[in-house]
Amino acid sequence: MKIGLLSDTHSFLDAELFELFKSCDEIWHAGDVGRINIIDELNNFKPTIGVYGNIDDKDIRATWPRDVIVDREGVKIFMTHIAGKPGKYNRRVAELILQEKPQLVICGHSHILRVLYDQKFKHLHMNPGACGHHGFHIFRTALRFELRNGRIENAEVIELGERGRLSHQK
Repeated sequence: MKIGLLSDTHSFLDAELFELFKSCDEIWHAGDVGRINIIDELNNFKPTIGVYGNIDDKDIRATWPRDVIVDREGVKIFMTHIAGKPGKYNRRVAELILQEKPQLVICGHSHILRVLYDQKFKHLHMNPGACGHHGFHIFRTALRFELRNGRIENAEVIELGERGRLSHQK
């Protein structure tokens, strides 16, 4: 199963993502969507799951939950918007990680692209960075990876250009 992972669109959905994610089976959004119709656009393109972020309004919060815990291809995944990072998870997230024991923890919020293995909790941590224009990040990023037989494989960083530079919008 191939996954396209994005976060922090902040009301901007780059049309280039539709080409970059065309081979994906599902799209995952780690919060701070911005506009409810971004969820519709993604769902019309591919099956999409996601969580709401701290900037998201009541409509997005009514559509997507705070946390998602799912199993895909034998990989247990925990996704939330605000988590922290390995060694510095917030208390709520650390407790959920201890309870659920996911193999993959996904978050957004920081606008910092990060993929690393957490030795303490024995999982892969992924933050796709931000693919919108709002924030302090320099480059807009996303991730693409595969889940197969209980493994996370072939992770790729997608660079969408500099923040602030206009790109095509769907």
